[in-house]
Amino acid sequence: MEKALASTTVVGGGGGGGGEQTAARICSILVYPIKSCRGISVSQAPITCTGLRWDRQWLVVNSKGRAYTQRIEPKLALVQVELPQQAFEEEDWEPTSSSFLVLKAPQMDTLKVPLTKTCKTIQGISMWEWSGSALDEGDAASEWFSNYLGKPSRLVRFNTASETRAVDPKYAPGYRTMFSDEYPFMMLSQGSLTALNELLKEPLPVNRFRPNILIDGCEPFAEDLWTEIKISKFAFSGVKLCSRCKVPTINQDNGIAGHEPTETLMKFRSDKILRPTKKTQGKVYFGQNLVCRESLSGGKGKVIKVGDPIYVLKKVSTWVEAAA
Repeated sequence: MEKALASTTVVGGGGGGGGEQTAARICSILVYPIKSCRGISVSQAPITCTGLRWDRQWLVVNSKGRAYTQRIEPKLALVQVELPQQAFEEEDWEPTSSSFLVLKAPQMDTLKVPLTKTCKTIQGISMWEWSGSALDEGDAASEWFSNYLGKPSRLVRFNTASETRAVDPKYAPGYRTMFSDEYPFMMLSQGSLTALNELLKEPLPVNRFRPNILIDGCEPFAEDLWTEIKISKFAFSGVKLCSRCKVPTINQDNGIAGHEPTETLMKFRSDKILRPTKKTQGKVYFGQNLVCRESLSGGKGKVIKVGDPIYVLKKVSTWVEAAA
């Protein structure tokens, strides 16, 4: 990251206030309340200290408290998640006794998880490098996921009162997230998706890639090179190219894994091709991980909306210079 930032090109000044050219606009915002379950498309979303509000706040775990993701349980792709509309429309909205996290899945009854109930704190929850306590959503939710996955499972919520999960300080010191893979936000452009789909026999929808922010109006893969941008009036940093795992190969409509798009991405988006002078690890890149400067401070008015402009303030010239 240090090398990438040292090689940046300054593109604009104040970001939206000094006549800078709009590089792109948000065309979709997606929030994923339960890690690896379906996302919710929203017209706007509040920014919090860990990412978009409600994003990856819940996690399904096994009997030992270890995270289930689509890598292990692709059936999670079929779990539909709903939250009250006010949860996204009102920045300071707080749930009431009639507010629920609603879950639906094939051959399963609808489950309503109360958003205001007192949860038992359980220890020994782990996901990737992180471990700590979490809030157990109770036996009804446990039974629902256990029956659906066919193995002991529990639904837990990140314990914001006592736990923090720091982002890798090599790339974004001082930032944190909840149950997202690595970073608070992931951005992808429609141009990049279109360019990939032109190479595939069967075009793929954006839900294969699970971005939080989908933008349109820029050249394919332009977002890879942006190190400092403003979305509306908020300052974001592109801190690391998003390396892709098995999940994009899983059909989000039936939970069945295939070979694409990884096979095609390896031909033109691998570290060997994009970063030939760097040590190769067999990774493929698609999308950009972001952090938001305003997330570090308090105050209201931090909401991004579909249609918001993106201004590029700094960028690098090549993928070799980009942090990855």
